[in-house]
Amino acid sequence: MRPRFEELDWRQTPIGAISLRRRWDPLFNGEVFEVKLDDEYLMSSLFTVSETELARLGLAVLAGTDLDVVVGGLGLGYTASAVLEDRRVRSLTVVEALPDVIEWHRRGLLPLAEPLITDPRTRLVTGDFFALVGSATGFDSAAPGRRFHAVLVDIDHTPRHLLDPGHAWFYTPAGLGRLADHLQPGGVFALWSNESTPDHAFTATLAELFTTAQAHVVTFPNLIQGRDSSSTIYVARR
Repeated sequence: MRPRFEELDWRQTPIGAISLRRRWDPLFNGEVFEVKLDDEYLMSSLFTVSETELARLGLAVLAGTDLDVVVGGLGLGYTASAVLEDRRVRSLTVVEALPDVIEWHRRGLLPLAEPLITDPRTRLVTGDFFALVGSATGFDSAAPGRRFHAVLVDIDHTPRHLLDPGHAWFYTPAGLGRLADHLQPGGVFALWSNESTPDHAFTATLAELFTTAQAHVVTFPNLIQGRDSSSTIYVARR
């Protein structure tokens, strides 16, 4: 019988101590997986609706088949797994800065790990997503300058609440313009944010650089707090 609480891994990383924990939650009558960075909760398998919606909303506006998709930030794998559920997807490149997170999936420590890493469409890349955006090589070292149909990002808390101050340039017109250079004509950039209401200034910046830009509020039940919670998904099309 599994213990009610177990720390599956703990590592010191350049951005702090990261840990993966599994616990039994009697309220939900099931296992919960959580990731903490130092004393801050980064993600939980209790709340995955908006991560899944990042993939659904981002891909929904694309027509055609044989889609090549990039996901920035692997986490617990919910966005990447939702991408693979769309049978139009030909390839999925997942960029994750922390090799420890990729290792969790390769070791099968997470519930979605096996179908994600064994899908032949999936390629896991250890790297700094933001550095790759700013590079001429882009997201595929074997095909420098390759363009993708969608880039879906779930890394920072919000465009203003960042895990690392060095990410700030990405959310400027210059940074978003570099991201657009990695998209196919008609391609989509979608961003997850922990905001309960959209950042209208950021939406306006997207609208200046992309043909269309929308902010979607995704609401889901938060049984711990006894109320609904919300996140924002930004979707912009080149």
